[in-house]
Parts: sequence; C-alpha cells; structure tokens
Amino acid sequence: MGPPSRAKLKRPWQEVAKEAENHRRESLAKVEGLPPAIERIQLSSTLPQNSIEIPEEILDSLDFQITQKLPEELLSLMADGKLSSVQVTSAFLRRAVLAQKLTNCITELLPERALARAKYLDDYLTQHKCPIGPLHGLPISVKEMIGINDLGLNAGYVSWWGKTATEDAHVLQILWNAGAVFHARTTQPQSMMHLETDSNLYGVTVNPYNRETTCGGSSGGEGALIAMRGSVLGVGSDIGGSIRNPAANCGIYGFKPTSFRIPTDGWCSTMAGADPIPGVIGPMSSSIEGIIMFMQVIISSKPWLLEPALVPMPWILPLFSSAQPLKIGIMWHDNVVTPHPPITRAVQEVLTRLKVLQNVEVVDWKPYLHDEAWAIISSLYFTDGGAEDAATIAESGEPWRPLTKWIIKENPCVKKLTAQKLYYWQEEREAYRKEYANVWNDTATGRNKQGSLEGMVDVILCPAAPGVAPAHNTSKYWAYTSQWNLLDYPAITFKVSKSDRARDAPVEQFKPMTDIDEEHWKLCKILRPTIYRSCYSNGILDNANRSHGLPISLQLVGRRFEDEKVLAVLKYLTAEIGLPL
Repeated sequence: MGPPSRAKLKRPWQEVAKEAENHRRESLAKVEGLPPAIERIQLSSTLPQNSIEIPEEILDSLDFQITQKLPEELLSLMADGKLSSVQVTSAFLRRAVLAQKLTNCITELLPERALARAKYLDDYLTQHKCPIGPLHGLPISVKEMIGINDLGLNAGYVSWWGKTATEDAHVLQILWNAGAVFHARTTQPQSMMHLETDSNLYGVTVNPYNRETTCGGSSGGEGALIAMRGSVLGVGSDIGGSIRNPAANCGIYGFKPTSFRIPTDGWCSTMAGADPIPGVIGPMSSSIEGIIMFMQVIISSKPWLLEPALVPMPWILPLFSSAQPLKIGIMWHDNVVTPHPPITRAVQEVLTRLKVLQNVEVVDWKPYLHDEAWAIISSLYFTDGGAEDAATIAESGEPWRPLTKWIIKENPCVKKLTAQKLYYWQEEREAYRKEYANVWNDTATGRNKQGSLEGMVDVILCPAAPGVAPAHNTSKYWAYTSQWNLLDYPAITFKVSKSDRARDAPVEQFKPMTDIDEEHWKLCKILRPTIYRSCYSNGILDNANRSHGLPISLQLVGRRFEDEKVLAVLKYLTAEIGLPL
C-alpha cells in the first residue's frame, strides 16, 4: 500500500510559513510591551557568534538576576514571598524574547496566559499562606509538539499549520496542577527525526555558544532556550537522543526516562501509535534538581490511573553517600566511531576525580555490538518506509530539509516492512536486549546467599556524541544516544567542561575503527577552525571573563527502570567531584 492520499494545500507553503512567522512575531511584541516599560530589545544587524553573555548586557538587572537562578532557588523564593510569580514570569518572558532573537528557538510566547496564571498563583499564596503545589509559580517551557489546549500543534510540518490541540497533554496537566506556568513553546525540526532543529516554518535554531554550530535536536529549541536562561525547566521528547543531544550541545541537563513512566498522551507526531521504538517525554533543565523535581512531580501523581499503558511504579529516589559502594563502567567509545579529543579529555578528567573517591570502583565497559544496535533501531523507526512523513511533507509542497532526507531517503535501513519483517526486527530487538542484559550481568563479582548478583556495574559513563556541537546539517551519527533508546535504558546528559584549543589538540596518528569512523573524524577537522576562530577572536565577546568554547557533555546510563538510581548517582557525583569541572 502506498502513502496516505492527501489533498495538497491550496496555497504556497511559503505563505503558510510567513503566517507562522507573523504569529511568532506578534507574540514577541506582546512581551516587549509589558510593564515595567523596557526598550524593545534591539541587536546589531550582525549577530555575535557567541550569544551566552549578551543577556547581561541588555536585560534589566533584576530580570537578569531572577533568570540566572536555578529552578529550586526560584521555587524557594516564591514560596517565601520574596519573589512573586508575576515578577518571575515577566522576567523569563523578556529573556525568552532575547533568546529567540539570538538563537531562533521559540515558536510562540504565551504572555497573556502565563501572566494570568502567575497572578492567580500569587493571589492563592496570599490567601492561603502556602503554595498550590511543588512547582508553584515556576515558568516551564514546552516543545511545540506537546499539546496545549487551543494552541497550534504542527510538529514542524507546514501542512499541519492550523491544527490545534483539544486539551493539554497529560504531562502538562500534571505540571499545571503542581503550580507550573507555561510561558514559551519551542522549536523542533521537520519530521522530528534530526539531531538538528530546522524546519520550513521557523528556520534553523542555532547553538547559543556558536551560531555556526547546531543546538541539536529534535528538542533543540528547549536546549537553546534553557542554555540562554529564557527557561530553567522544559519539556522535551526523545526517541533517539532528542532530549540528550541538544542538552549536551547546549551544556544543560537532559534526561531520557525509561519508557512508560512519563505520560505521552497529547503529543503530536506522524505514525502515531507505532511503538517498535517507544518515544518518551522527559525534562531538560539548568540543574540536576530541576530534573529530579520534574520526575518526582509527574510520577507521584500516579499518572497510570489515567493512562493505563504506564507502569504503576512509585518514585523512590535513593540517597548515595560515601559509605555506599558505587561501581561505574567507563565506555570510552562504542567500537564504531571514535570520540573527538574534547570528549576523550572530559572522560579522562572525570575518571581521574572518580578514582579519588574511596567508595567508587571504576572499570572499563566493553561495548557490545553497537553497530548491530543501529541496524536494528533504524530499521524500526519508519516501519512504513517513511510513507506517512513523505505524504505529510508532500501535502504542503514544502522542500525536504537535509537531515529529513538523510534519515528517511538515504538511510538503507528504512524500508516498508511486511508483517513478517516487522516481527523479525522486533525479535532482533528483544534478542539484543537480552544479550546486553547478560553483558551487564557479567560485570558482577559474585552472588549473595540468596543467589542475587552482587558487585555489578551500577551505571555507565560514556560520551553523549562523537564530539561537541558540530556544524549545521552534519549530525549523522546517533548511536551514542539511540543505543540506549533501543535498550530502553534511562540516561542523562550533563556538562563537564568546555572545549579548549590548547588542550584538545588533534590526534596526529588517527586510525579509524570503521569506514563511518573515518567520515566522522573529518567533522572534527572541519569544525575545529570554526570553533576556535569564533570563540577566540577579538570580537564583541572575547575577554577574560567570557566563555571561550563549546560545552563538553557526557552521559550517565542505567538499567531499565533504574531511573532514580541514575539521577541519584549523578547528584552524588556532582557534589563529590564538583561538576561541571
């Protein structure tokens, strides 16, 4: 059977895109007109390569101070009445305007809704002398494909412009009941299947640290906005790295939970209902505490009572201390693509600090057939051969974006699967999961009297990508993140350091492990001049107090349904070894 038959839109796609841009511009203008009166945010015609420090130069000092705070700090200040939700929401709205102008990360701002909600929460606190919930007054940004009642829901497709949500997504209902304020909606790519964020509706979202590099994808708008502190907690989605990749590129925290722990009712995508590789919703934040708060609030609401597919598993966060043994597997590479020098340095720096901890044992993790894992997962992403995506794109006549074309048309694993072929690949998926579980079990040092394995690796520390944020349209290696989607393991990316031209010298004698390794090593050589020319120039942002490199991030991975352990370990290590370094 061919792709779904759909009538082509009666107007050019460019006209629809212009309408989307006008709608976005109007939402920004409403924020710039808010009291207290501020000058409309003006930037020079030539935008800086590095945008991170611009807010301090342009924003009102109080707005800047508020938006620099971590989510847990803001919640404490609002609960104590030292800041109002209206103050906080207004500050984040204004900073989001600036983030949009610098990185192109917003689809629309929601000033009227957000400020009405903030005022209600302030009045509630005054009347009842207590917060309405654990997220009382906190502005939270949302990836556009996660529905908000009566607002657009286009998921990056021109033909879906004008489609609206009929209710808030389940996850947003829970956040709302906990006191959240939704103030911004963020960009995503055409097809939702890029480690890049670009669409014909909104253009390209750039990395706040270097606009010549990608912010990542597909939750790249969230990554850029939070890095710019136009938000401190956001909602993204992940099916192959879509939370962790932009979080890594932009130097924030991004968590992919085990599937069926966080509600997904109310999001929007092609091939809805197909779950050979389940996508998940998860948090992105400026702090590890923000990630933990999000997970605790959602799961503590018992969402499985309304969404039966979810696992009825309560949230129990363990506390690690120096008295508890912790075994960490170090995966230097995946035997397919060699990490670039900044990534290897970050692994080594973390390892050096881990070895000082008396309770921590570190062992090398040997990757198990990660090349086969990509063959399995990429065969299961588009089981209709990409027919629905192609039909959705054709409906408007919009052009295929480069990475949409690459993942669907140029990917040899994308084929329309017969029922028998689908069964085959799903059996391969389950066999691989079992084999990987056995590899993990083999790290145990013995069994206790009850026969349970002891001394197993608790978590794996590994790269989140082959390198730091690459040039646009070059992110074609997903396997450092998609590996864990195939296994359905929880994983979090976190910032370790920044790239440094003096410390990250190219390897002189590089021996590729595979043909694809050789191709990706070229990206290091291509990107290197871009990174260092832009970050070490004598331009507007180059001085001793300014950042001078792209974020280097790593990833911490746990076994299925050990979400709490992964977050507890990272929280412990953050305090013990001082992350970021």
